[in-house]
Amino acid sequence: MKNYSYIGISLVILIFGIIVIPEIIDRVGAEKVVSSSRSDGQEERMASAEPLSYILVNGEKKRIPAFEFVDQHGDTISNEDYEGKVFIAEFFFSTCPTICPIMKDNLVAVQNEFKDRKDFGIASYSIDPIHDTPAVLKEYAQLNGIEHENWHLLTGPREEIYGLANSGFNIYAGQNPEAEGGFEHSGYFALIDKEGYIRSRKDKFGNPIIYYRGSVERDKVVGAGQEEPQIDILIQDVKNLLNDDA
Repeated sequence: MKNYSYIGISLVILIFGIIVIPEIIDRVGAEKVVSSSRSDGQEERMASAEPLSYILVNGEKKRIPAFEFVDQHGDTISNEDYEGKVFIAEFFFSTCPTICPIMKDNLVAVQNEFKDRKDFGIASYSIDPIHDTPAVLKEYAQLNGIEHENWHLLTGPREEIYGLANSGFNIYAGQNPEAEGGFEHSGYFALIDKEGYIRSRKDKFGNPIIYYRGSVERDKVVGAGQEEPQIDILIQDVKNLLNDDA
């Protein structure tokens, strides 16, 4: 009886080896090993091993233009204050009832990833500068967990801010009395490197995505045809830029 038992066990092991082991080898060879990270099943969120792309306009790398505004502390902040820093730029307004709260929560999450990095920053330009005075923006920052020393909520002449948005970054912002809150703006984030160039990763077709979706909740479960969150890939790309000269 013992001999028959050993034979049975041997057959089970042999069958397991024939059926299962080649499948495991194939999955490893095809890089299909299952990961338990947040990026499961979302190709766009996976860390990019390639250097981030520059955005080319007429064959030249797009650089942010010079600017000078006042922040929530009443300090004058210009593009020079961001030199040597990787930073994210957005356009918002403090009374926005639609996408701004999502964008703010996403940026707070990014801020918390880099709270100890002095070479990281965020520039939030208000498109409602008449209402968004430094005092209003300071209260907004206090209420919303905006704590990083290099996160500046900026206000100034409306024409200059709109020009920076629409011509400088090509991120739409405008006044519209029929829109909720009275203003319209894009929900994108721009990623800028330490030399002032706009950077991004490439999509699956090899083209720069240019900007990152800031108005999609980080943990949103999306269905077919819906936009996927990009905050995790933005965090990864910030890390890549910070570590370029490490």
